[in-house]
Amino acid sequence: MALLNFRRREETPSGVNPQVEAFLDGYSIEVMPRTAAKVEDFRALLPEGTRVYIAHIEGTPIEEMVATAARLAQDGYRVMPHFPARIIKDAATLADWIARYQGEAGVDQALLLAGGVATPQGDFHCSMQLLETGLFDKAGFKRLHVAGHPEGNRDIDPDGGSANVDDALRWKQSFSERTDAQMALATQFAFEAKPIIAWADGLRAAGIDLPIHIGIAGPAKLQTLIKFAIACGVGPSLKVLQKRAMDVSKLLLPYEPTDVIAELAAHKAANPDFNIERVHFFPLGGIKTNANWAIEHGGASATPAGRA
Repeated sequence: MALLNFRRREETPSGVNPQVEAFLDGYSIEVMPRTAAKVEDFRALLPEGTRVYIAHIEGTPIEEMVATAARLAQDGYRVMPHFPARIIKDAATLADWIARYQGEAGVDQALLLAGGVATPQGDFHCSMQLLETGLFDKAGFKRLHVAGHPEGNRDIDPDGGSANVDDALRWKQSFSERTDAQMALATQFAFEAKPIIAWADGLRAAGIDLPIHIGIAGPAKLQTLIKFAIACGVGPSLKVLQKRAMDVSKLLLPYEPTDVIAELAAHKAANPDFNIERVHFFPLGGIKTNANWAIEHGGASATPAGRA
């Protein structure tokens, strides 16, 4: 079965938009230990070399996280676990997690973020503090991603503005310039291309040139997406889903990210220096559903040598 799926990836599906195919090159995807456990064979869904983020939800034992990382690494994937600052007790715990990931799964990259917990459970409350420990550099981590918020983040800026988010991005930009870390912004998902483009262009105009891996919600039931969008604080582009929900002819049809990706892909094709470099999928409707959608639209997830 896996061999058949890989042959599908080697052939360009008929009718594929070449701009979309190029834009999906090197896409990544996110899993959790409990969703990964439901996948019998990742090699039947994702090509070797795919970057797979492992989301660390509060309450998930580190042992489950590391076991999932080891399984994915064994199958040939580039594993990028989450390190949510607000659920890490202290520097000793952080060092222990890093050592476990390295020793048991060979991990050398991470997504650092504050995490969705309102009250920090230990010494850390933001990703900048994790970076400042120097523990990732000491352990030889080669790639460190941090969070981006195309529509802002009310946990960080309760007034709905972006002052605190912008200050944090400037700090992270400076960190990337004074260290050897390969960094990128992995963003929250959004559903509308124009605000994403405006946000990305605004960052570059402000001197923030970290590559952007744009978060995109994979195919899912409309009700599922609305639930996750509200829970994750997705703001202005939520109206895209609400408008769709009001259309009786589309209400029962699953949402697919075809339109937003096509518009972003067209913008990238017309503006090669556009700073969105990769697509990062949140498979809210299931990993298999998302992977098959990518296949059908020409997505080749494995990144060619020399590219990240």
